[in-house]
Amino acid sequence: MNIPQTSFPRVVIIGGGFAGLAAAKGLEEQELQVVLIDKHNYHTFQPLLYQVATGGLEPDSIAFPLRKRFNDVDNFYFRLTEVEKINTENNTIETSIGNLEYDELIIATGSTTNFFGNTNIKKHTMEMKSIPQSLNIRSLILENFEEALLTSNIEERNALMNFVIVGGGPTGVELAGALAEMKKGILPKDYPDLDIRQMQINLIQSSECLLKGMSAKASEKAEDFLIKLGVHVWKNLRVLDYDGKTVTTNGEDHFNAETVIWAAGVKGQMIDGLNTECVIERAARIKVNEFNQVLNHPNVYAIGDVACMTSEKNPYGHPMMAQPAIQQGKLVAKNILAKFFNKEQKAFVYDDKGSMATIGRNKAVVDLPKWKFQGIFAWYVWMFVHLFSLIGFRNKAIVFLNWVYNYIRFDRETRLIIRPYKKKNKFSFKD
Repeated sequence: MNIPQTSFPRVVIIGGGFAGLAAAKGLEEQELQVVLIDKHNYHTFQPLLYQVATGGLEPDSIAFPLRKRFNDVDNFYFRLTEVEKINTENNTIETSIGNLEYDELIIATGSTTNFFGNTNIKKHTMEMKSIPQSLNIRSLILENFEEALLTSNIEERNALMNFVIVGGGPTGVELAGALAEMKKGILPKDYPDLDIRQMQINLIQSSECLLKGMSAKASEKAEDFLIKLGVHVWKNLRVLDYDGKTVTTNGEDHFNAETVIWAAGVKGQMIDGLNTECVIERAARIKVNEFNQVLNHPNVYAIGDVACMTSEKNPYGHPMMAQPAIQQGKLVAKNILAKFFNKEQKAFVYDDKGSMATIGRNKAVVDLPKWKFQGIFAWYVWMFVHLFSLIGFRNKAIVFLNWVYNYIRFDRETRLIIRPYKKKNKFSFKD
């Protein structure tokens, strides 16, 4: 891997997401060697992926080069590769470009889509956990309308204009709202020879409320916003299968749709090598103690979505969101430094700063520890928080200008099929 030998301790961080980046920042300019490994050379601001998928933002506005963030840091090294296995017995990791020894290891691999073992759903639905996946969704949405223009088969046209989103969490709610706004103000102008009123947006949630984990008021208001935008909200309905043509549910309702986006669950992004007693199989998360140390491995830490720190208050671990990941990354960096200086490590205590979701133009819900509010003020708060959280002045400026332009013109300029997406095993309605 061409990492120079050093007399300083080597800390290896796997993953450049919110958790890994926070840990790397906390360890920079210290008397140690930091090696960050990721399969992408950029950090992705995942909360805005849905805007890339719906043409509101270009992908480079929510991504930031990892090397650029640390290009003035002397003790930092980045390698573009995937970690294939962890060998805790000899303190090494195996990657596609070679092996590397570590003194301290931080696993911050994040999460991936959870299809709950359904191979058909995994094969035929779209996921939205990365920029390439968001670009695939953007291409497919636009390609569907282009194809709908060409077909004379009404059933096929309806399926091409029917969108099913599975999962009523923040991702599903925000994506449904963005699609509804496209239907209202953008697609009728782009496709005047199509009856866009026939476009259907279905949001399916298996439980009795949207935005599970937020307040009842936020859930009710989000549903009200979506219904007013024309989204069909289906609650207490579970998707059982999807063959690329028909969505099968546990009820009487079935949906013929060419586009199904799966936002119904996540699980940890695991790496081979850890003992089974260290892993919670159903969630693919790593068991950690109050210091984020992996069970029986004091020099291996897991942070962020892949880590599961259970307690009486949190029997299933902390929520798989950005804030716990960032806070754990910061604290683990401090604890590693404390260990090197023979100081006491501090236990992690999650500071819940609240949750929020946007449903569209002037519509959002915000739950803060002491205040809960909805509507236009919540929308401004949502925008400020997300804009402030982006890395880099350029990204902040581009996103802000895009939002201002889109708000004034009610437009989304990046409706581009840059990289055509072809569905596998596409069904024909003419059969």
